[in-house]
Amino acid sequence: MNRNLLVLCLPCLAVLALSSCSPKIAQSAYLTDDGAWCWFSDPRAIIHDEEVITGWVKADGTIEAASLNLDNNKITTKDLYPDLQSDDHDNPAFVETAEGNIIATYTTHSGPDGFFINTTSKGGDVSSFSKAEQIYLLDSTQLEEFPKVHVTYANPYRLEAEDGRLYCFGRWTGYKPNVMWSDDDGESWTKSKVFITNYPFDPNNRPYAKYYSDGKSRIHIIFTDGHPRVEPTNSVYYAYYENGAFYRADGTQIADMNTIPFEPKDATVIYQSTETEGRAWIADVAADEQGNPVILYTRSPSETDHRYWYAKYDGRKWFNTEMVAAGKWFPQTQEGKTEREPHYFGNLTVNPNNTNVVYLSREINDVFEIERWETKNNGLTWKSQAITKDSQLDNIRPYIPRNGDGDTEIVLWMENEKYIHYTNYKTAIRYYRHK
Repeated sequence: MNRNLLVLCLPCLAVLALSSCSPKIAQSAYLTDDGAWCWFSDPRAIIHDEEVITGWVKADGTIEAASLNLDNNKITTKDLYPDLQSDDHDNPAFVETAEGNIIATYTTHSGPDGFFINTTSKGGDVSSFSKAEQIYLLDSTQLEEFPKVHVTYANPYRLEAEDGRLYCFGRWTGYKPNVMWSDDDGESWTKSKVFITNYPFDPNNRPYAKYYSDGKSRIHIIFTDGHPRVEPTNSVYYAYYENGAFYRADGTQIADMNTIPFEPKDATVIYQSTETEGRAWIADVAADEQGNPVILYTRSPSETDHRYWYAKYDGRKWFNTEMVAAGKWFPQTQEGKTEREPHYFGNLTVNPNNTNVVYLSREINDVFEIERWETKNNGLTWKSQAITKDSQLDNIRPYIPRNGDGDTEIVLWMENEKYIHYTNYKTAIRYYRHK
């Protein structure tokens, strides 16, 4: 175990200290009655000029963008790509250009070149999104080197310190995390490069990664060995990118753009998976006021027992604490069938403007409910508020929009009328604004 990792395995203390902030249930509203998203293409919502810009995949596979005006609650929508693919992995992620327009990036869940981009011409006006442009990530040499190409996920971030260079991360060649970049706001791109891999190379191994940036100079990255359904042990790692290189949490350089890829073991270990505490998966990452990472992830002693963990770095050591037991998977397993995605937990998200606040989805009375949790002591104890209660439908995959100034705390989530599989769903997107 990392000697700088302070593990506080005190779930009983945290639960005993848990108290309700308010007996009232929060008032929420619907953004759409037809929308789904996964949790590996982000930012799936941003705040731009007092509007939430977000998007989803409709049941028929159409990629749709939307804006929510925070002053009058007006909702505007625009189809980005009709009937692309009925798969929640295809949800769009958003980033601002240097001129203040909005770029949407998204992918299909298969194929060598299913990467698409739309850009607004009038700032945050989603009705001004352009037609979709297909971006080709690989050249013939790369296709020969990585015969297994499975384009999935898109995570765009623009860095002011690099003259506005736009980076996009995803899981593309060889099932591995990739990166490419653009110096002209997405009009042209470099070819993608693998930056995390395993040795010897295994094209069936697929690390999962999540990202966060405040848009200045640094991109925070958390990732796993692979899929918890596949890996007998699945651990959690952290690294950050800055000024052409990748680093461990303590600032030790791992590799630069000329020497990537690196292996998971080269990064900072957040959780070393064990058979007792279970395989991990990742939920969210952000940075506190000092720029230090805050990480949300799961440990699953069994497929029906997913535990939520909160990890925070103070610049010298990690605080790593269990929050709460979250229940089993949420997909609605068909009678007589074996669940295909038993590690699909309700999910949780951290407030990037106040990393003491977490919104989570956990199973209560056989239904997944949304709650707001807040800590004052690095996750040792928490106070909670019910956002949904006594629901008839599952509420899952909450997400707090990025780019806000801290004055607005708003959370979006999926409500499942049906969710059998990521290609078989009937879901809505709801939101709640915290006062």
